[in-house]
This record gives sequence, C-alpha cells and structure tokens, in this order.
Amino acid sequence: MYNKELACSAQENFMSTVHCAVNAVSSPLWDWLVWILVGVGLFFTVMTGLVQFRLLGRSIKEMTGSRQNPQDPHGITAFQAFVTGLASRVGTGNIAGVAIAITVGGPGAVFWMWLTALIGMSSAFAESSLAQLFKIRDKHTGLFRGGPAYYMEQGLGQKWLGIVFSISLILCFGLVYNAIQSNVIGLSVQSVSGLDEAAWKAKDLHLMVAGILVILTAPIIFGGVKRVARVAEAVVPLMAALYLLMALWVIMTNLGGIPAMFQLIFTDAFTFKAAGGGLLGGLISQAMMLGIKRGLYSNEAGQGSAPNAAAAADVKHPVSQGLIQMLGVFVDTIIVCSCTAFIILLADPAVLAAAKGNGMMLTQTALVHHVGEWAKYFLAVILLLFCFSTIIGNYAYAEANVQFVLNNKAVLTVFRMCVLGFVYFGAVSQSDVVWDAGDLMMGIMALINLIVIVLLYKLVLLLLKDYTVKLKLGKEPEFKLSEHPVLKRKIKTDIW
Repeated sequence: MYNKELACSAQENFMSTVHCAVNAVSSPLWDWLVWILVGVGLFFTVMTGLVQFRLLGRSIKEMTGSRQNPQDPHGITAFQAFVTGLASRVGTGNIAGVAIAITVGGPGAVFWMWLTALIGMSSAFAESSLAQLFKIRDKHTGLFRGGPAYYMEQGLGQKWLGIVFSISLILCFGLVYNAIQSNVIGLSVQSVSGLDEAAWKAKDLHLMVAGILVILTAPIIFGGVKRVARVAEAVVPLMAALYLLMALWVIMTNLGGIPAMFQLIFTDAFTFKAAGGGLLGGLISQAMMLGIKRGLYSNEAGQGSAPNAAAAADVKHPVSQGLIQMLGVFVDTIIVCSCTAFIILLADPAVLAAAKGNGMMLTQTALVHHVGEWAKYFLAVILLLFCFSTIIGNYAYAEANVQFVLNNKAVLTVFRMCVLGFVYFGAVSQSDVVWDAGDLMMGIMALINLIVIVLLYKLVLLLLKDYTVKLKLGKEPEFKLSEHPVLKRKIKTDIW
C-alpha cells in the first residue's frame, strides 16, 4: 500500500543529497571564480583603456543605430537584441537576489555588486563584440546566431570546447535558471494569496500556477528567437519603467535617510565576515562573495550568456553591439538592482527584522512599509513581468547553443518541451536547491568563457581600434573584413 509520508520523506532525503552534492562542487569553484571574474574584468578594463567609461555615452547612441542591411526581413535590430539580453538579465536576481545578498552578506554586498558591474562591463563588451564578429547565418531561418560556442570554434579552432560550453549553457539557462524564475513567481503569488506554504500546496495552487506559466511560455518559445525579441521589445521597457518609478518615489519620500544608507553600504563592504572555508574562501568576506555572486547572476557580465542575444542583431560593426550589451550590465545592476537595495535599506530595520524569510519576501515587506499594503500586489505583477521575460530571454540564449550542438528541428522541439518541464518543476520545488544549482551551472559557464575571451583579447582590441579610428575620422563605424586579411582565415561567413 502506498505510504504518502514515507514517499515524502524519501523525496526530502533525495533533495537534501542533491543539495549537498551541488554545494560540494559549487563552493570550491566559486572560491576561485570570484578572483578570476574580477581579474578578467580588470584585465579588459586596462587593455581597452577604460572602454566602459570612455564609450558609455556612445553605447546609448548605438542602441538606436540603423541595421547593416535594413532590407533583410530576417534580422533583428540592435535595440531588440538589447532588450532580449535585458529580458534575461532583469529578473528575480534584481529583486530576490539582491535581498538575499543583503540578508546574508549585509548592506556591503551592494557595494560589491556595483563594483562587479563596473568592472564586468568591459568583459561584457569583449564577449559580445566577439559574438558579433563570429556570428553565422542559419541556413534554415536566415537569422543570425552566435555566441561563445561560435567564437570558440572559429576563433580558437576548438569546436569541442564550444560543445562543452553549449551544454553548460543549455543546462544553466534553458533549464535551471528558468526553474529559478518560475519558483519566484510561485512564491510571489503564494505571498499575495495570504496562504502559508502548507495551505498553498494542500489546495494544489502551486500546480495551477505552474500550469499557467507553461501555457503562457509555450507559444512564445515555439515561435523562436524573433518572436522572443518582439515580446521582449514590448514588455521590458514597460516593466523597467514601472519599477524605476516606484523606487524613485521611495527615494524621494526618504531623502533624509540617503546619506546614512550610503554610509552603511560603504562601511559594511569592508567589515570582514569570512564567506567560508577552503583555500580562498576564508580570504573573502560574506558581503564580497554574495555581492559578486548575485551581481554576476543578475548582470551576467563575462558569463557567456548575453553574447548569444548580441550575435542575433544586424549591426554595422561588432563593437556596436558590444557597447550596447555593456550598457545592459550598467542598466541591470547600477540602476535596477540599486532600486531594490534602496527600497530595502531605506525601510525601518525593525520592520525588516519581522519579515518572514528573505529574498522576495524581504523586498515585499520593505515596499509595503514604504507605500502600503497595495505594494504587495504591485510587486507580484512586477515579479511576474520580470521573471516571465527572463524565462523567454533565457530560452533565446539556449536556442543558439542547441543549434550549435545539433541543428535539427526535432532536437529543438524536444528541447523546448524540456524548457517547459523545468518551468513547471521550478514552480513546485524548493527554492534553495534551485538557487544553488543555478550558482553551480553559472560558475562552470563563466569559468570556460572567461578563459576563452582572455585568449582572444587581441581580436577584441583589433575590433575596438577599427571602431575608434573610424569614429575619430568622423565616419560612421562600419566593419569590413576585407580590411583585415588575417581575420578572413578564421571567419566562416561572408556577413562582414
């Protein structure tokens, strides 16, 4: 006879075992990756002559630039590629992730998120410029596709490494990260309902939310990258504007607390609380570790994800999209993540201490404190938009990598069904397991990509020099492969 209690106990033991196994690999990996991430960001910051500061203004202009071939019906615009990348970046990490970082690492984690973004903008520039350079045109759809796997194959001549990276990204963005987004949506809806976890699950409402998410996601991802870009173009600006307006209201009504808040952030950033053991773990504070991990999770700088969206754009110069994706890191962390941090840190500490749990619940408690009970419904809608846009943005990243490994329509259909399965799984599973699995997958991806872009740094500098020279001559930068015979031997298409 089936024993429900024994089955549940076995399931919990299995999940605990999985959780422990994930952490056993993830912790030492991140001990090293924190330093590699910062090191590569500093490397490109120096080698590009502070490109993230020198050309930040130019990146805004590039976002509205014209396409290389406006008559081509298959391409997507620079702005569509920007919002597709931003759709994936702006999600639960901006609301729940920031709150977790502050809860565990302290207010100083915000400083490390900022620093990660400012340094990482140069890494984002490098990887997205390379993705544009080595993009190809899909023979079935006519769309551009590319990303780290493609520059690993063409730039380094190491297709096997591109396959390893692609599999990591497919697991990370196509599956695990989408489970995280649907998990947060489920928690948000549960919170608004006023039911505790036991009552929520007893009524099978978590299953209902999971089912609705699958129904909403399916027609978009089955329409491919171009449909994802159109949906992102409509949703992302709206959701970002709504959240920024709410944060601006909180700031304006708490102007007196701003100086103390900044003092707390900067003071706590350098208060040492060791993040953990291991060879390097004891040298890193909790604030630094949580700030960098949540910052990277949110803005994806150097991670190798955003270049997949960047490569799909039809632009006149690879650097154009590199600058645009660099701007995406700035918008995601320096603007949107800061909004969440300010909402939390400007709230009454006593109110926050009484909050149940951390993550999304903490942000919700702080927002209710500032503007009233209706804020919980507002945040639920914003989270739904943030997380849902991230799900479809994540899919866009993964699609190009599925096609890199095996460009087959049947395989792509199976993958799309798997994406929907993980969207469902995330809405009904434990959040700590999904978050930690996401950290592991992100770490593997980032490690591979960071090493590769350093190996290809000369090509990044070549592209940047070509762009800036033409800019100084008063020309609209347009990349012509014929001007660089050395590159012609590496690039497999005639796009440039």
